[in-house]
Amino acid sequence: MADKIEIKCINKSDRMSPHERIKSIGGVNPNGSRWKLSLEEAIRGIEEGKWAFYVHVGGKPVNVIIAVSASGNKYLKTESDGEHPNNLLSLPECP
Repeated sequence: MADKIEIKCINKSDRMSPHERIKSIGGVNPNGSRWKLSLEEAIRGIEEGKWAFYVHVGGKPVNVIIAVSASGNKYLKTESDGEHPNNLLSLPECP
């Protein structure tokens, strides 16, 4: 069973663009220490069943899933996203 982990921050290749690619995700461990994973590490962990990520949107948990772009690149997005801006991309910058 995958560990459910909340994503609280991200790093993008261009922070000002809502369409730029996420480079890394991060959050806070139960002991208060911070964690950070590259996009590749996060995707691999999901595919291997090690982790299941989520974000809080409007006070509710929303699952983060792997999607594939038209050019074949894997990326992360939230399940509830359609054509609207991604809940994941609106998270603050990781330190």
